[in-house]
Amino acid sequence: MAMRIIDRLTTNADGSQPAGRNLDNLRRGLHQKVIDRLDVAAVASLTPEQLRTRLKDIVERVVQAEGLNLSAVERDSTIKSILDEITGLGPLEELLADARVSDILVNGPNVIFVERGGRLEQVDAHFRDDAHLINTISRIVGRVGRRVDESSPMVDARLPDGSRVNAIVPPLALDGAALSIRRFGQNPLTHKDLVKYGALTPDMMNYLKAAVRSKCNILISGGTGAGKTTLLNALSNFIPTSERIITLEDSAELKLQQTHVVRLESRPANIEGRGAVTIGDLMKNALRMRPDRIVVGEVRGGEALDMLQAMNTGHEGSMGTLHANTPSDALQRLMTMITMSGVKLGPEALQQIIGRSLHAIVQASRLSDGQRKITSITEVLGFDVDAERVITNEVFVYDQQGMDDEGRIHGEHRYVRESGLLERFYRSGALKRPG
Repeated sequence: MAMRIIDRLTTNADGSQPAGRNLDNLRRGLHQKVIDRLDVAAVASLTPEQLRTRLKDIVERVVQAEGLNLSAVERDSTIKSILDEITGLGPLEELLADARVSDILVNGPNVIFVERGGRLEQVDAHFRDDAHLINTISRIVGRVGRRVDESSPMVDARLPDGSRVNAIVPPLALDGAALSIRRFGQNPLTHKDLVKYGALTPDMMNYLKAAVRSKCNILISGGTGAGKTTLLNALSNFIPTSERIITLEDSAELKLQQTHVVRLESRPANIEGRGAVTIGDLMKNALRMRPDRIVVGEVRGGEALDMLQAMNTGHEGSMGTLHANTPSDALQRLMTMITMSGVKLGPEALQQIIGRSLHAIVQASRLSDGQRKITSITEVLGFDVDAERVITNEVFVYDQQGMDDEGRIHGEHRYVRESGLLERFYRSGALKRPG
């Protein structure tokens, strides 16, 4: 008697039975049989509900023809799995549907971690094998006209919902392809949300609102996952709707609410090594587009000098982010990045440029327990010629005071000293003079 498909799917090559006859093995065998019966060319014209109905009918017929005994729950689960595989990203679909998941980290086909509430945890989801994972990565990057293979093993891309994707495949990834997805909520956190969740106080937000309204040049500093982009989005809402904003990003993540916004995105070199467009290239072009403000998603290299010069030559109120652990580190990193532009300037000249261009550095931090806080707001008040240093003034700071038994950090935001920008706030009308 011929072996039924259910037996073939759950039998080892030597005829022995594996320890766990599971639904995953069954789905693997059913998948191709369903694809064979599905008119793939017609899939694009079907709505998700129509496709689900069509798949359900095909799976029912395949199950009946093969004499499989599946419960209603198993059938629905199988249909969902195959639908996710055909129209979505397979085992990642369920994770992407969970609004609590902020990061998805795939370390090879069998190991997937997610971040929920600031904490990493491993999940049961997995890919069938390396080929399945690489095929999913190729589907993601193909949507934005990019490719990943041995000749181009690293790639940045984004999902339709704006989530940032990075992938690296063998031979550079030794234990199988690695995929990292940084998610952004469909409804970005507002300035009110950030205050509500304790990222900063109402006084700090009022200060930042006045800084944006008075056209201060603001740099948001912080580490990976500290909430820099979230804060930049929130602060951008304070920009008047009458102003023209140009955004420059490596991967489009900003979601500004104003109507007069032009979004520009850099482009990597093609497989022949040509066609790259950097943030610096976009910056030079943006200056010809009559911007009122320029917003840089992340400053990474020589474009730092172009940004500072733009801030200092008629484009006040511009903003950007960079990776640094403290405001002083941010200033030092700015100097380092300016030297990457190839400009031959001494340390004193570099600091003068920074001191005359920037007005405030906002430090965003992710604490060890996963909380995200604004840990410092530091003003840049110019350059001290005698001391040969940038003059800074820390106005607000976050003091950690301890940790409870559950590992949650407690602390408070503290007002350190009076702002040196108050007169600017008053003159611009961003704040009313007392009395």
